[in-house]
Amino acid sequence: MIRYSIVVLFMTVVGICIVGKATQIMFGERQYWQDVADRFVNDSVPILPNRGNILSADGKLMASSLPEYRIYMDFKAGGYKKDTMLMNHLDEICRGLNRIFPDRTAAQFKQHLLQGRKKGSRNYLIYPRRISYIQYKEAKRLPVFNLNKYRGGFHEQMFNNRKKPFGSLAARTLGDLYADTAQGAKNGIELAFDTLLKGHNGMAHRQKVMNQYLSLVTVPPVDGCDVVTTLNVDMQDICEKALVDKLKEIDAEVGVAILMEVKTGEIKAIVNMTKAGDGKYYEMRNNAISDMLEPGSTFKTASLMVALEDGMITPHTEVNTGNGIMMIEGREMRDHNANRGGYGKIDATQILGYSSNVGVSYLINKHYRDNPQKFVDGLKRMSIDQPLHLQIAGEGVPNIRGPKDRKARGEYFSATSLPWMSIGYETQLPPINILTFYNAIANNGRMVRPKFVKEIMQNGSVIEEYPTEVINKQICSQKTLDQIRVMLRKVVTDGLAKQAGNAQFAVSGKTGTAQIWDRTGKTGGHLVSFCGYFPSDAPKYSCIVSIRNPHIGYPSGGAMAGSVFGKIAERVYAQDLYMHLAQAVDSSGVMLPVVKNGDRREAQWVLDALDVPARQSLLAAVSDDGEQAANLVPNVVGMGAKDAIYQLERCGLTVKLSGTGKVKSQSVAGGSRVIRGQRVTLTLH
Repeated sequence: MIRYSIVVLFMTVVGICIVGKATQIMFGERQYWQDVADRFVNDSVPILPNRGNILSADGKLMASSLPEYRIYMDFKAGGYKKDTMLMNHLDEICRGLNRIFPDRTAAQFKQHLLQGRKKGSRNYLIYPRRISYIQYKEAKRLPVFNLNKYRGGFHEQMFNNRKKPFGSLAARTLGDLYADTAQGAKNGIELAFDTLLKGHNGMAHRQKVMNQYLSLVTVPPVDGCDVVTTLNVDMQDICEKALVDKLKEIDAEVGVAILMEVKTGEIKAIVNMTKAGDGKYYEMRNNAISDMLEPGSTFKTASLMVALEDGMITPHTEVNTGNGIMMIEGREMRDHNANRGGYGKIDATQILGYSSNVGVSYLINKHYRDNPQKFVDGLKRMSIDQPLHLQIAGEGVPNIRGPKDRKARGEYFSATSLPWMSIGYETQLPPINILTFYNAIANNGRMVRPKFVKEIMQNGSVIEEYPTEVINKQICSQKTLDQIRVMLRKVVTDGLAKQAGNAQFAVSGKTGTAQIWDRTGKTGGHLVSFCGYFPSDAPKYSCIVSIRNPHIGYPSGGAMAGSVFGKIAERVYAQDLYMHLAQAVDSSGVMLPVVKNGDRREAQWVLDALDVPARQSLLAAVSDDGEQAANLVPNVVGMGAKDAIYQLERCGLTVKLSGTGKVKSQSVAGGSRVIRGQRVTLTLH
């Protein structure tokens, strides 16, 4: 029994030890063994693809994924042999790091690395900020760092960082990604075309070979497609500058501008600016497609078109607006100049030109009072109530409810609903829907769907195109169309929108000024707008400018939004003015080419043979064998931003951009000696 008891006791102790150890592994060492499993047991490792680029209509890069790195040191890797090598080459390594990152001295790097060595850290951050691919490759060439991570300890963490070379231009429309780009996109084109942009993951198989684990690619990743937008960078810049200048001038809260190509519906520019707490304007929301506000007087065009189409009025139908105040269905209707005596007797063309509330509401109420549904049906016949089903998410759905719609919702259509609806109240339309309607007028009655993306490309080939889609083949008769186009032109020449006009070409459109009401029934400020197209005779572009809550000056669609429209129209129109080269050079003139990126001796021989003088500075950055000299600053004038940055950073220079477009000048002349870490400012135009 004694021997039996000893055996039982021994087995009990062993059992308790086993259970205790199992408990320690399951709970105390759980994370450690989970990490080991992830490193050594996982046979399949996903390989992330490169996200596709977003391009402008003319091929300029608007959003691209560029790799960035954080670099670390494992001081325990490689054992005593690596540690000896590190100490022997420490000064050389620190000088190299100082050359790559000149904001820190070699002494600072030495002190930093010695501190990490003393701690015995396995994941010691060498440099505090993310670095570019070129900087990473240079650091990888340094002694010890050039060994694999198991022998030398140098390792990295890669980030796919989304860059926008043109900064804030159309930033809200292009969209944003989450900080961890693997999670995908938040909004805009990035979200709408995320499945195409992100590509497909590859797969690598981890296999142990000679006591080392190697990743063998079994399924290569498929990089994302490139998305070609309809946006034009130059036009986007024009619209943004014109709008922001006016917003600052009148201290407004929100501003929107959209420029559309008439025939195709392509959005060439879209700007959404909101005033932030610091007093500056940023793109925070896509107000142009989402804002559900009462449009005000820009809606009067649609109201009069219904009456013209139904034969109720003509452009010459007169209304006595009196002193600018009229009681309609027991409620006072006022014109903006009622305190100055009103307009008296004016015809329908003048009613639209002067934006007379009294005139429009009187005509619509007179002819549709007994059948308001007929008026609403006339609006719907022109598809102004239709959702646009845009290529990007977030659009608002037009809210135009007649008696039938309100009855179905248990709402009441009052006697005053019709006259107030006719002047743009009791309805809600996003700015892009209003523009789509005016664009149809400019497009000879053909309403097309606004388009943000025109094609998808992969490996330089177009794999999918997005053709122009027609919403309504003819919104009204040709007679009504001809009449309203004449009326809209006179709004600018003879009416309240003179500031939207231009002496060089004709402009057509309509002003709008509306009070904004909150849910409690209190006024929330004003919305001023102008929507139109140009040139009037052969419309090429349509545009809407909408500004919310100006705090300086009297709210006026013509003076505020119309003036912005005028600047946009003038500058965009000037972009399309091309002069033939023969007209710019007289018969005795000689066009001298800029010689660049060639063999210097051969280029000089040709120029000498032709007796053409050449500035040597243009050739100085090119070596005798045609290759860029490693110790000379490249001449990047004329290049795009991405190419210029690549050329300069490859030489160890730091680049700062100013402006947009192509490089116009560089602060450090091409051909001068490279000083690593020196900042080069590029002026783009």
